[in-house]
This record gives sequence, structure tokens and C-alpha cells, in this order.
Amino acid sequence: METHFVLGVGMGLAAILSALGSILLLSAFHGNRTPVRSSIFDERQKGTLFLFDGEALIDCTPGGRAVISASAVPGSDWAKLLVHLSVQFPEIDQHLAKLPTEGAVSLSAEDASGQTILLLAEYRGGLTHITLIDPESRGASFGYDLLAQRSMSDDLAFLRSMVSHAPFLAWREKENGDVIWANTAYLLRAGDLLPVGQDLTWPLPKLFDRTAILQGVSGQRQKLRFPDGRVQWFELVSMPDGDGRRIYALPADSAVMAETTLRDFMQTLTKTFAHLPIGLAIFDSRRQLQLFNPALLDLTGLPPDFLSLRPSLLSVLDALRDRSMVPEPKDYHDWRSQITDIERAAASGVYEETWNLPGGQTYKVVGRPHPNGALALMIEDISTEITRTRRYRADMELGQSVIDSMDEAIAVFSETGLLVMTNTRYAKLWEHDPTDSLASVGITSLTRHWRSKSAPNALWAEAEEFVCTVGDRETWSADLRMLDGRLITCRLSPLTGGATLVGFRLASGAADALADIADAEPDNTPERRSA
Repeated sequence: METHFVLGVGMGLAAILSALGSILLLSAFHGNRTPVRSSIFDERQKGTLFLFDGEALIDCTPGGRAVISASAVPGSDWAKLLVHLSVQFPEIDQHLAKLPTEGAVSLSAEDASGQTILLLAEYRGGLTHITLIDPESRGASFGYDLLAQRSMSDDLAFLRSMVSHAPFLAWREKENGDVIWANTAYLLRAGDLLPVGQDLTWPLPKLFDRTAILQGVSGQRQKLRFPDGRVQWFELVSMPDGDGRRIYALPADSAVMAETTLRDFMQTLTKTFAHLPIGLAIFDSRRQLQLFNPALLDLTGLPPDFLSLRPSLLSVLDALRDRSMVPEPKDYHDWRSQITDIERAAASGVYEETWNLPGGQTYKVVGRPHPNGALALMIEDISTEITRTRRYRADMELGQSVIDSMDEAIAVFSETGLLVMTNTRYAKLWEHDPTDSLASVGITSLTRHWRSKSAPNALWAEAEEFVCTVGDRETWSADLRMLDGRLITCRLSPLTGGATLVGFRLASGAADALADIADAEPDNTPERRSA
């Protein structure tokens, strides 16, 4: 029994020792293996190296990776490297373009601190090898790239200088609103707002209302009022940054001034247009209503809340159609086509129409183009003017019909001696119709025509003088003989306003005298008779 127990213990110890030996052998085997390298460059190699296939980066040293990573230029790694190298080597792109033909390029330059930088570029096996060497880094320890470190330090100094000298305010706030960092512009504004003799404290003073800042809405504006009464406007842009926020305040004085000027100008226009009896609607380039006056409400009946929503031109015309404030078309398709024609004609400055509305009103609608593609529609109620014109035309037609019914040939002259009215008997007697010509006819040309149609008579000279006389005049008459032998009595009577009526009537007993006309001598001296 004891023998078997000892034998079992021995076998267990042997198994344990065998397992430990295996573990030790595996550890020794893995310890002697060479670690797999992630780069083809030896980490002991000096300088900053890049290997490109065309513009594609194949590999680079850690220093080269740091140089490319520090670049803020968008694009490929090749573009980032060229932008970085162009600071010390302005014509680097031209030199690298010669590599396929020359095989190698060697350049040297000095950086901003006066230190020399060497650039070696080779073209081997279709690949471009670029090496940057800083002579000062030759004695540095392995794994330390002085050129990459200097590049990152230069970039950091450049970024600090850019932020420090930025023409806008920039700062960082914690969640509780404490300002824990600010650029130079912020510090200068904060110093201007401090009382005389007081210095800046920590945390830095807050210049703007934190409630508005925490809204996180870009484009909000706030102003700073300085002790000298000066006011400066800023547009705030806020964005989260860890446990706080980064905030930028951009100058907005010009924008605020422009908006104020535009608002004042619009108010002036609104006050001016408010007293116009003509309805005015101005649409922008997108055909959205931007401005209207009260007369538009009175003429169209459109509600103010509808126009305040800045509807489109189509919506306004549709609303007018619903209220029967436009000429009713035959169908809606024709109406839409008419709207398109209105917009096109108004934009070219040729739209002007008279709308006869179903309610009996008459509107004159004019479309005019404005700068930047805007469009103005002007609506004027001309119902009274149209009614007056129609009434005047009806009166003229009635007066014309009255004198046409007279058995006397009538010709009416204005104060200046121009013919203004005749009747049908006049046209038949003298074979002269003034409506055949658009030109104005005067007494002088008419007496010349009358002489050609009648026997010689001194009547025409006196008639011409009477028509052109200004002042008090008396009605008179005289006889004349037509070329066909008819005896005509000519009557000249003054009218209101300096006008003159000339009437021609066949003399009594003229029919009996026609038989003796051939033997009679014409009387050249008219017998002037007062009426």
C-alpha cells in the first residue's frame, strides 16, 4: 500500500517538472525571436525619410510621420510634404519633377532660426526617396528626430502667434462659466472695460452674457459698451470643447450698421408709400413679397396677416382671383398661363394692362423690373377716370349727333384757329371730312379750300381775321356763291372760351336765282349783315 502511494507521488512530480520544462523552453524560443518591424526603415537611421510611389506614400520614419501629421493642409501626403518643404525650398516641386531624368537632387536651405537643412532626393526603381537631414541631429540619441521636433515646435509657435494676433475674440469657458483661457484680442477688450487702476484677475472677466452663449446658437449678436460711450457689436460662435466650450466673437459692426441703414431705409419707403393712393407690391428675385403699402390692402381686400407672411407672386395672384379682383379667365389653366405671362412681361418692363373686374371696378396694373431681379407691381383704381372718360365720350357723341341733325353746315374753331368739330352737312357741302386726316386743320388752310370751291369773295379774309381775333366779337353773316351757282349764307358767331362757330346755309330764294346765274356777274364785295 505504501509502495503504491510513493510510486504515485513520484509520477505526479515527474509530470509537473516536465510541464515546467516545456514552458521554459517555449519562453526561451519566443525570447530569441526577432520582433516584427512595421517599417522598412531602420529605427537607428538618421534623418527624416520618405518613400513615395508617385504621389502615394509607401513608408516613412517616425519623424516623417510627425511632419506630415502636423500639416493642416488638406489633400494627399505628397501635397502636405510639398507645402511643408516649400517654406525652405521654394522651387521644390520643380526640382522633384526632374528626378526621373536626373536621378538625384541635393538641396540645402536655412530655416527661420538660421539652421541649415539638407534635402536629398533620389529616384530608384520607380520610387522616390526623400531624406531631410539636420546637421545638429547627428549627435542625438537614437529615436530622437530633431528635425521633426523642430517642425512641430515651429507649427506650434505659428499657431500660437495666429491665435494671439487674430482680429477676433476667442476664449474657453468651463461648465460654470469661468473663462480659463483667452487670446490677446479678448484680453485687450477686457482691459478696456476695467475701471482705472484695476488689473485683470483670475479667472478672467466675462465680457458677454453667459445665458446667450450657452444657447450654442451660431450667429447670435451681443454688444460691448466701453466707458467712453463707444459701442462694439460681435457675432458669437460657440462650440463644445470637452468639459467646457470654445467661443469666438467676430466683429459685426459693419453688418449691424448695414442692417440698421437698410431697416431705416425700408421704414422711410414704407412711410412714403403709405400715403400713395396706388397699391404697391415689391417682390424679390425669388418672387417673394418684400414690401407693400396700405393702399394695396384697400384696393385688393387681401388680409394684412396674409401679406405679412411674404407670399409668392403666384400666391398673391391666386388670392386676388379668389376674391374676384382679377379678370375672370375661361379656365384655371389659362389663368396660370396668364400669371406666367404677367411675370415675364413685368420682368422685362413691358407689362401694363387695364383690368375690368367683375364687380365693375377698373384697375390699371403696371409691372416694372427693379435691380437684382426684383419686381414691382402697381395697382391703381381708375374707375372714376374711366367713368368720366366714358361720360365725356358719350357727351361728345351726343353733341355730334345734335349738330349732325341740323340743316346748317357747321364748323367749330378753337381759340387758336384750329378746327375742332364739323357735321355731316359741312362735309357734304364742302367735300371735306376732317376725320380723313389725323393732322390738325387751321382756319387758314380751310379758307384756302373754301376759296377753291366758291366764287371770288372778300368774305374769307374777314372770316379768317374774325376767327383769330381775341376779345369781344359780334355775330355777323354774309352771302357767297358756290361754283355750281348756289347762294350760301355764311354765319360767324363767337362761342365760350374764344371759340368760333361758322355756319353755312342755303340762302332763301336761291333756287329761283339759279337760272340767272350764268348771265349774272359775281359780286366780289360781301354784304356784311349783323345778326
